[in-house]
Amino acid sequence: MQQHFDLLGKKATDSVTGFHGVVTSVCFDLYGCIQVLLTPTVDEDGKKREGYWMDTTRLTKVGKKPVMQLPDYNQGYVADGKKGPAEKPGKSI
Repeated sequence: MQQHFDLLGKKATDSVTGFHGVVTSVCFDLYGCIQVLLTPTVDEDGKKREGYWMDTTRLTKVGKKPVMQLPDYNQGYVADGKKGPAEKPGKSI
C-alpha cells in the first residue's frame, strides 16, 4: 500500500494517453482498483484544467521528489481528522 501513497505529489504520465500531471489523490476501491487523480498544470491563460483518474498500473513516474511537502497521515492534526482542504494547520472543526 505504501508504494501507492508514495505516488502522492509526484509528477507522472499515463502510458496509454500521454496525459501528464501531478498525483494529487489516491483511491482504493471496493473492487481492487487503485487509481490516482492526475492534475495537470494550468493552461496558457492561467486557468485550471481538469484532472483525470487513472489506474496506477498505467503510470510512469516522471519525478522522484514530490512537488510539495506531504501531510503526515500517521500523526498530528491531519491524522486526527482536524484539517480539511481549506483549513490551516492546528485549526479545529
